[in-house]
Amino acid sequence: MGNFHLHLVSDATGETVTSVARACMVQFEDVHPVQHNWWLVRSQGQVERVIAGIEEHRGIVLYTLVDSAVRGVLEEACRRLKIPCIAVLDPVMGALAGYLQAEMQATPGRQYQLDAEYFARIDAMQFTLSHDDGQLIDDLEDADIVLVGVSRTSKTPTCMYLANRGFKCANYPLVPGVPLPPQLEVLKTPLVVGLTKDPKSLSDIRRARLRFLNQEEESDYAQFEKVREEVAAARRLFTRHGWPAVDVSRRSIEEASATIIQLHSQRKAAREGGMQ
Repeated sequence: MGNFHLHLVSDATGETVTSVARACMVQFEDVHPVQHNWWLVRSQGQVERVIAGIEEHRGIVLYTLVDSAVRGVLEEACRRLKIPCIAVLDPVMGALAGYLQAEMQATPGRQYQLDAEYFARIDAMQFTLSHDDGQLIDDLEDADIVLVGVSRTSKTPTCMYLANRGFKCANYPLVPGVPLPPQLEVLKTPLVVGLTKDPKSLSDIRRARLRFLNQEEESDYAQFEKVREEVAAARRLFTRHGWPAVDVSRRSIEEASATIIQLHSQRKAAREGGMQ
């Protein structure tokens, strides 16, 4: 089966069920779902429109609905249509409820309520935007994480992903011949992480960038030997300062960020342990 219809149904923004579907689908080769997104489904009238769409394009249904009446209508329709209907959060919620001996609160979109964590993420996003690409280096001590690396090592997108997870981030670009600012060398509070990349792939990425900008591709910026020297110098810098390095050559933004978050957690635990 190369193509099939995949219905994703959520009573909130659909972020969770989309992530689950994406994580599962990448494990299947030559399979291409035609995805139908049904978000903010919270009433019987809304779920009836979803069912009409499923009847028109029959395919598997993944859903995150907490209202028992709404999900009951969807499940009954799928039984009638003989279509798989999977509640992706039920096993986790059931295990948690059993372990905690607690009753689940069936509140649609509860994870998106405007609580302190939500506003902390907004603050992190604002801080990260204003500290991108070496800006406002005088207050880097207020950051949770500072990323350092040569050009085109995904510093900005990684910072934005981390900010969405609630971390105040800043990044500083390493430029050949430009000394590191003293404010960066004496940081105590933030975790400083060096990002690095395979010189060959970095050279290719820079050439593509120059081509896009209609600039000379054979400049030092993209020339392989120069790039190799630049990456080697960056690695020596990271070692000299004791900054952990993360190679993003074959890592997605999400994977690199997960590694950085783990480093941050380990450092935080070590510091808290030392204070006891």
